[in-house]
Amino acid sequence: MRIEVRNRCDDFNTYRAARVKSLFNAESGCNFSIDAELPIEGGDWKIGVVVGPSGSGKTSIGSRIFGADALYDPPWSSEGPIVDQIAPDADFDAVTGALAAVGLGNVPAWLRPFSALSNGERFRAALARLICEAPAEAVVDEFSSVVDRQIAKFGALAFAKAWRRTSGRVVLLSCHYDVLEWIEPDWIFDTQRLEFARGSLRRPRFELEIWKTDSRYWRLFKPHYYLDLPLPVGAVYYVGTVDGEPVCHLAMATRNKGRGKFEARGTRLVVMPEWQGAGVGIRFLNGICEMYQRGENKWSKPLTTIFHTSHPGLVAALRRDPRWRQVSAALYGANKARSHASLTRSGSLNRTRGGSGGFGGHFRAIQGFRFHG
Repeated sequence: MRIEVRNRCDDFNTYRAARVKSLFNAESGCNFSIDAELPIEGGDWKIGVVVGPSGSGKTSIGSRIFGADALYDPPWSSEGPIVDQIAPDADFDAVTGALAAVGLGNVPAWLRPFSALSNGERFRAALARLICEAPAEAVVDEFSSVVDRQIAKFGALAFAKAWRRTSGRVVLLSCHYDVLEWIEPDWIFDTQRLEFARGSLRRPRFELEIWKTDSRYWRLFKPHYYLDLPLPVGAVYYVGTVDGEPVCHLAMATRNKGRGKFEARGTRLVVMPEWQGAGVGIRFLNGICEMYQRGENKWSKPLTTIFHTSHPGLVAALRRDPRWRQVSAALYGANKARSHASLTRSGSLNRTRGGSGGFGGHFRAIQGFRFHG
């Protein structure tokens, strides 16, 4: 595919325009042209990227690949939450799954209108909408241009993984080179160098360190947890860090299986918003569960782990992971008053302050999984 861009506008001869031409030896500002060779016809590709500085012709090229109608810029209403505006006729789980897949796992954000979201949340919400609508051909302009670079990288990674599960083709237009290796595109055209290249980039690696700690770090993660519950009694806490930065959190308590047997119970799994979509949450959880399976815990006994969640994205991820098996599904919570009484008795027996609330009394569909490794 050969693309020739010839943009024209009026040539002005005002005093200031003439002075600019004289000072900077600029004969005219009315003409812009660029020629691009993009051998992409009929190729088996899913994601292409046109990258380069602002004003280098990315939008003009993008609008000619699939046609101007393929530029993806859907309207958003301020009258309803984004969860209602993303593919209204699609399955609920598909919408919430797309939001989680692109790293927008902050459930309260799903209940806000698009105008009330932060720039990073808007970026991810638009990507989730694109994934749900899954047009056969789409062009996304200003990809990752208005967000924090950390969010841009992992948002790009999350989008690329989710988009490859669709049947469409997308071209991303970006002025940032730092997202390319996170997207791992099938092809790249650089408008600055006028170079076309087939995809050969590989995603960077990073090390996640797991630290055993106490509940002091929960205050950092609590604002991003989708439930408002008291901390579990007698839990051991773990925090995952990358280069010293707190990234994810998990509490490990115990569950009595009867007849003197018990197993570990994972809870309070939280990944910081700027790291959502990078896949660290499940790997962090699996790493700790493997430690417990090997007996690396305060009891020095091999333990299986049970984990419950009502988060649609996490449910889908655990179902896909062969190391986990679903063991239960409840449409609503148990009796909250009975739970409160049980927590109070436990506190009295252990000479600690009993739970002030109790668990249950809700209508969330809770899914239970057991880690088998």
